[in-house]
Amino acid sequence: MVPDHRPQTQPLFASSGNPALDRRLDWARADLEAGDAAAAAELLTDTVGEAPGFVAAWFLLGEARQAAGDTAGAADAFRQARDRDPADALGAGLRLAQLGATAAEDAMSPDYVRTLFDQYAPRFDTALRDKLAYRGPEVLAAAVDAVCAARGRPARFARALDLGCGTGLAAPLFADKVEVLDGVDLSPAMVERAEALGLYARLEVGEMGAALEAVTPGSLDLVLAADALCYVGDLGPIFRAAQIAMASQALFAFTVETHAGEGLLLRETLRYAHAEALVRSEASAAGLAVLTLEPRSTRTEKGAPVPGLVAVLARSVDL
Repeated sequence: MVPDHRPQTQPLFASSGNPALDRRLDWARADLEAGDAAAAAELLTDTVGEAPGFVAAWFLLGEARQAAGDTAGAADAFRQARDRDPADALGAGLRLAQLGATAAEDAMSPDYVRTLFDQYAPRFDTALRDKLAYRGPEVLAAAVDAVCAARGRPARFARALDLGCGTGLAAPLFADKVEVLDGVDLSPAMVERAEALGLYARLEVGEMGAALEAVTPGSLDLVLAADALCYVGDLGPIFRAAQIAMASQALFAFTVETHAGEGLLLRETLRYAHAEALVRSEASAAGLAVLTLEPRSTRTEKGAPVPGLVAVLARSVDL
């Protein structure tokens, strides 16, 4: 599920331990927001000189230099931020990928996603539904129903796993189709809200691929991912883990953002867009067959639909 905001500096990273230097960070951010990137970069350069371990200042320096057109300087600052926080909760690796300084596939860290959604959880549902016309779960449910109808089978499943379940927006649409619905999400704050629905049999804070690998092979009848895979660059490991976890005649239904070119694209929103041909190729390589793969937008951005795909896959051996 997809927020429309990049994360702001978390309190964990916002303090240098020196109140005077902390104030400089606020002043520099104000300069940058006012359009004076050069002034912000100058102030931040002095700040990291005095506090070289100040991760948030390095990160903001990267943003200021990038805004000022200093690509090489921005890349250096983002590297400094990432090196000082190897978990990369602020997403410096993504910024390096945007600048072409590192590969896009592995640029998004789990800590970045966790930080992003922990911040976003209190306003997640309202923002997506009211401001972004989000309809990912509805698109996914309609695709599953259509595939089941075409195959002459009821849309009923014994056990399902909701990958990147977020606050549980998909649960009301699938709870009546599934006897046991489990969910997993990297964000504890999102999982807490999903738990309040009372629709999941089990919820776990964790990474999607690891959750799939932990289930008994052949035990899932339905795997769901509503707008979660736009935070995954390389779909191969998720697809392979899903194929192993899926029971006979199981379905894997998901949405992704897409683009008109080839391969993988890291969008300006810091989400991944996967070309249709890439999705098909990764599915085939993982032993999954495409039952449906159609253009569907699940949200708007600046008033325009974001290009997307809805897919329903099955194990190739079942066809």
